[in-house]
Parts: sequence; C-alpha cells; structure tokens
Amino acid sequence: MSGAVPLHDFSDSLSLSLSLSLSLHLSLYSLSLFQANKLKTKIVRNTLNPVWNEMLTYVGITEEDMHRKTLRLSVCDEDKLTHNEFIGESRVPLKRVKPDQTKHFHTCLEHPPPLPSPTTMGTALRGISCYLREWENEQLHSLEERGRVLLSLQFLPPGEGLCVGVQRCAHLAAMDVNGFSDPYVKTYLKPDTQKKSKHKTAVIKKTLNPEFNEEFFYEISMSELSNKTLEVTVWDYDLGRSNDFIGGVCLSCHSQGDPLRHWMDCLKNKGQKVERWHILTNELPRSVSHE
Repeated sequence: MSGAVPLHDFSDSLSLSLSLSLSLHLSLYSLSLFQANKLKTKIVRNTLNPVWNEMLTYVGITEEDMHRKTLRLSVCDEDKLTHNEFIGESRVPLKRVKPDQTKHFHTCLEHPPPLPSPTTMGTALRGISCYLREWENEQLHSLEERGRVLLSLQFLPPGEGLCVGVQRCAHLAAMDVNGFSDPYVKTYLKPDTQKKSKHKTAVIKKTLNPEFNEEFFYEISMSELSNKTLEVTVWDYDLGRSNDFIGGVCLSCHSQGDPLRHWMDCLKNKGQKVERWHILTNELPRSVSHE
C-alpha cells in the first residue's frame, strides 16, 4: 500500500493534503510531540483502496520543529468491538519540507517488527533489547508536550512596561472525559515578592484550540525586566474541584531555544510587538497554584 502526501507551505502552520491508496482511517502526528497533536481522517468503510482528499492542519509549527520533528502517518482498520488494528505507517522528517514549496511523497507503509523477548535471544541481542526498553521507559518519563501557545511581547517606552498578549492555544491536551478541556491561561512575572503579578484570561469552554486575544500590562523598567522570568501556564477549569494543569513555558534570559529568542527579541526591539509560538510542556513550575 502506498500514498501520496503533498506537504503545503507553512507559516506557523503545517497543512497536509492527503490522497491515499476494511474500514480505514489515517492518523498523523509528530514524533516526540504531545498526545493531543494527533489528527485523524474520516473512516472509509469496506475498501482496500481508500481515497480521502482531506486537508489536515497543524497550528503553531516553529522553525525548531521543522528541523527536528518527524511526521508519522499511520493507517488503521477500525473495529468497533475491539481495539483498532494497526496496518502500517510511514515517517517523513519535516526538514525535507521547504518553505513555500509543495512537495509530494510516494512512500510504502511499513509495519515495525515486534521487539523480541529477552528469553528467546542470545546475550548480545538480549543486551540491545534491554537497552531499548530502558530508553523507551526514559522517554515515558521525559517532558511531554501538551500543546502550543501563541504569545506576543512588547516593551513600551517611555512609561516603561511589558505588554504580554495571550493570543491563542492549539492542540492542547484533553483533560476532560468528553475529549476536550475548558482552558484558561495564567501569567506571572517572577520573582514576585509582593505576589501582584498574576494575570488570568477568561475560560473558554470545551475546546482544545481556544482563542483568547487578551493583553496584560506589567509596569517595569528595562533594567528590572532583564532579571525577570515570564511564567505562562495553561489550565483546565473544573467546577468544584482543583483545576488541572495542562502545560507551561517560561521566558527569560536564562531560557533556551524559542523562549530565549522571543525574550531577547522583545528586549532588543523596544516598542515593537513580537509574536511567537511556544511549546507547552507538562513540567509544572514549583511556584504555581491551582487557582
């Protein structure tokens, strides 16, 4: 079984136009990304030659993603009585896709071989098997990506202050049994000895892709700001009990990757609004509460 996957141009998003050759559906997600980022086509029933012609779009794709992520396409057979049966998969490194260029891929589906049991192999293979299992276990305990958040930063002279815009989130992890979340965002400027820096957006009900378009202002000088950390966390609102932490990101001079670049761009470009997508991880900052 083979398929053609044209990957269209990206600008903070990755669009996929599918036309591929049981009851089948196609799932797409990027390796090492969060569970909520999986996209799925409709089910085509009673066929071995399905045609979907669907457009699936990832929002919040960064330059870093395009260099290190891999798109995984898996085909499954739906079974309402038991678990869906995995048919095969194909993987496409996103670094093979260029900006503003459509690229077509004709690729065969593969089925990863099962990892042999250590009791049925020699000493050398047994060591490799144990290593792979330890590596998989480490991956399960590493940082998990929980979605994306689009933030804008703007340092406003001459009164001096930082304007933080919480624009939207994309592909958030589902925290409720209905497959959705009721997300809202909190921001802090740390250290916050007087505990006056907290701002909070409105709650958007039953969605994994909320749009907030809210701005918060921190009155602060440039010299003070260089020693601060902007802490942004996303939560799932639950009536009558503790809210669930979805994910967070910290921006400061001590950050790395996109958070550091965004923070430095803000400090270097006074008066200019700078927008950037950020990955939310499941690492809960020690100082945040469940309010």
